[in-house]
Order: sequence, then C-alpha cells, then structure tokens
Amino acid sequence: MRTAAKYVADNQADFGLDSIRETARKSGVSTFTLVRLAQLLGFDRFYDFREPFRHALVSLTEHVEGREWLDRWRGADPASAYQADAAANSLAVVQRSLQRQTPEKLREAVQMLLSARTVYLTAMRSSYGLAYHFHYVARMALRSMELVPRHMSTAIDELNDTGPEDVLMAITFTPYSHETIEAAAFAKTKGAKLIILTDSEIVAPAVKPDLTLLVSTLSTHHFACNSGAMALMEILLAMIFTEGGPEVRARIADYEDLRRDHSAYWSAPKKH
Repeated sequence: MRTAAKYVADNQADFGLDSIRETARKSGVSTFTLVRLAQLLGFDRFYDFREPFRHALVSLTEHVEGREWLDRWRGADPASAYQADAAANSLAVVQRSLQRQTPEKLREAVQMLLSARTVYLTAMRSSYGLAYHFHYVARMALRSMELVPRHMSTAIDELNDTGPEDVLMAITFTPYSHETIEAAAFAKTKGAKLIILTDSEIVAPAVKPDLTLLVSTLSTHHFACNSGAMALMEILLAMIFTEGGPEVRARIADYEDLRRDHSAYWSAPKKH
C-alpha cells in the first residue's frame, strides 16, 4: 500500500485518467491493493477514491477552455484540436504552478541563494535544460553558482566540499533521477541546505529538503510538461536580480559590455 500511495502522489494525472487495471500495472501492485488503499483512506469504492483526481484534471484546464483562439483551433481539424489541447494544457500548467507559490516562500528561496557561499545546481536528462538556462542567467548575479556535474565527474564529486554555508538546488520530476536524488541526500549529510524543484511533496525517503518548490507537470504527451517549472524559474531570476541590488545590475552591465566588445552578438554588416 505504501508503493501504491507513492504512485498516486507522484502520478496524479495518470491516476485520474487510468482504469484500476492500468493503475495496478503502472504502479506494480495488485488491483486488490488499490481497493484496500481506497478503503483505508475512507472510501467505499476505488472509483470514489479516483473521482477527486478526475475532477482536478477538469478544473485544471477549464479556465482556458473558452479562449476564442483555442476554440477556433479546435474547430478546424483533429490535428488542430490536439494542438489546442496541448496549448491549453501548457497555459494551465503555468497558472497552476505559479498559484502554488507564496511570496514568502519565493523570498526565502531567493535569500538562501543570495546568501550562500556557493550555490550548486544539479539536474539530469530533460531537467538539465532547465538547470542550464537558470545557471547561464543566474551566474551573472551569483558569482559562486556552479552547475554540477561538470565534464568527466559526478554530482557527488563536485559536492564533496560542501558545508552549512552552501546551498544545493536540485531539479527533478517523476520519474526521479537516481543521480539527482543521490546528490541531494549527500549534500544534506554534508550540512548544506537543499532547495528542490519538483512535482511532489514525496520524492524519496532520503531527501529532506529545507525548501520545496512544487510545480505541475501535467502533459498531453508521454513526458512531463516543463512550462510551469520554467515560468517559476523566470520569476526566481527576476527576484534575484531585484534583490541583488546595484552590485548585481553593475555585473550584468559588465557582462553585456564584454559580449559587445567581443562580438558575441550578430549584427548586419555595414554597407560601404
């Protein structure tokens, strides 16, 4: 039942849509276990247990259903209808992800990052793109930010010198990266603070974050939708630049001057 409960917590969208047999197959438990879990939680039937999750799926996208341009797409042809569903989902994921945050929690996250001796940032596979973008932009404000692992090493190699003055920001979504979970648990044993950007309060028993930033990753395709995570990270970047004050703005100006001086940006050749 613990396995079944963990599956439901991590895969709420699939659980709301799938049959009991499909849920049993995906979670690796029997249908009987799912029925027992429902009864343990006070439901008469498995279907009563699943119903709130189905309702959540409906309420997740209903605020964008009436948008005129989406309705036009849906009325064109089957391919356009699927495009409209995917667009509506992305908009809803962004809204739900941002609604989950509070100003207090985001300010706490930003202060942890700004005050750290070193900020380590780790992610694997599809989440790595999010981490790379965040690192590329944020390092202009946070001199000590490091994206780990670097070439020819593991995240744990890079975290061996961490301590209480450091912060690890880890990004992982269902199914969770083994290396990211291992790095997060290791950083905590070294005394570092842990911020985790994820899709569930329950990630792994060994991970005890100081701050959890939850986003929605509901998708119309097989893999997670990262729109909500990216939107949240953009807000964190904006807050870092604001809270960093004049020193950060001066560093950004220096970076821009450096790039212009070394022709980092393309410009049309001048006509003679």
